[in-house]
Formats: sequence, C-alpha cells, structure tokens
Amino acid sequence: MALIVQKYGGSSGADTESIQRVAKRGGETEKTGNKVAVVVSAMGDTTDDLIDQALSIDSNPPEREMDMLMTAGERISMSLLAMAIHAEGSRAHSFTGQQAGFLTDARYGAAHIKAVKPDRVKNALSLGDIAIVAGFQGINAKGDATTLGRGGSDTSAVALAVALGADVCEIYTDVDGIFTADPRIVTSARRIPSIGYEAILEMASCGSKVLALRCVEYAQRFNMPLHVRSSFSRRPGTLVVPDGVDPRTLPNID
Repeated sequence: MALIVQKYGGSSGADTESIQRVAKRGGETEKTGNKVAVVVSAMGDTTDDLIDQALSIDSNPPEREMDMLMTAGERISMSLLAMAIHAEGSRAHSFTGQQAGFLTDARYGAAHIKAVKPDRVKNALSLGDIAIVAGFQGINAKGDATTLGRGGSDTSAVALAVALGADVCEIYTDVDGIFTADPRIVTSARRIPSIGYEAILEMASCGSKVLALRCVEYAQRFNMPLHVRSSFSRRPGTLVVPDGVDPRTLPNID
C-alpha cells in the first residue's frame, strides 16, 4: 500500500464535469489499495475573477482582506470534489489549509510555510477516507488566513506529501509531463520521461511554468519524488526523482 498525494490545478477542475473526472481518478487510485490525499486549486479563472471583483470595489485593497478573499476559491473546489468522490462511491473529507495544519509566516499574498501539522488529514486517511486539502493557503500566528503566492498549490502539495511521509507527489496538469519545449506551441517537443531536481530547477528559473520554483526546491530539500502528468489522459508523465532512485519503483506510474 502506498500513500499518494495528488495535486490538481485550476484547468484540471475548471467545471463540474472536470471535478467529476478528478473524483473518478482519485477514487480509482484509492480503490487499488493506496491511501490518497488530494490538494486542489481554485476552479478555472475563479481566483482572477475574485481579484477583479476586489479591484472594482477598492483599487488598493488591504492585503489581509485580499488573502481572506483568495482562500475562497480553493474552499469551493475542495467541497465540490468531496461531494463528487462521495457520488462515485468512495468516502472523502475536505480540509482548508488551516484545518490541514499549514502554518505560515505573516506575509500576506506571498507567505512561506513554516510547518505542516496534518493531524486531521492523517486521521481521515487512517479511516480510509480520501483527504482533500485546499492548496495555496495556510494560517499565520495571528490566526489570519494567508496565501502562498504563485505556484502555491504545487508547494502545498509537496509540503503535505513531506509531512505525511508520502511515497510520491503527483502534480496533475493539462499536458503529459515536462517537455523539451511547450508542446502547445512546438509540435516537435518531446516528453522527458525522468529528470533530476537540478535540471528542473534550471528550467523553472528560466521561465518554465510546469512546476513552480519553490515547489521543486521543497521537493529537493526533502527528497520527495514528483510525478508530473496530465489529468486529461492516461499517458505516462515525467518523474522528478532524487539521485539513486529508480523511477520504476515509484507507485502509480502506469
């Protein structure tokens, strides 16, 4: 039995049909004998829409209130996904970043994770539930909601995987892994089957948007294997692994 953390971005859960597809995939992973925790982003353009609404009211809104607002998108995703998993016949329990134990510093809009204490997530997994966690968010020492900035949900997923002692952190996106170039622009781009942390860090620092820089740095620091794959297909993705780890030994790679 493996413990797998799956992260689904906004494009993977852009509408109710997409959320149902994510629920099916998570449920299938759990039914093959794995424990599954899922980290979700806000649906589609929800975050951008919330920002536009805020700016239409106040051109310079307070940072604290913006973070309170920004956390709403992931709360919608997590609860709808829990309902969809229930409809698929599995049990699920959703958690906000605060409930999942994400403790951050006091910076609004670009907070850094100081610790993750996922006691409630562990309890849900021990009961056989799929645990769903709102990405991109946490709580500071004042008890205020905070957001992690660009790529925050990827970073949330890796941090949760580390805190849970997961076997792998799967990052689901709208492309089949990491390519030599953007496959949506360059038709001859080739998928990279496996890659090391240093190489992917260099790609991220040069502007590659597949994985956020902070996410990869966190994974490298704790030797957490990553599997970047598409939520829209069953094709192989790209494995980001520590030195000396055989990619074929990771769970759920088929």
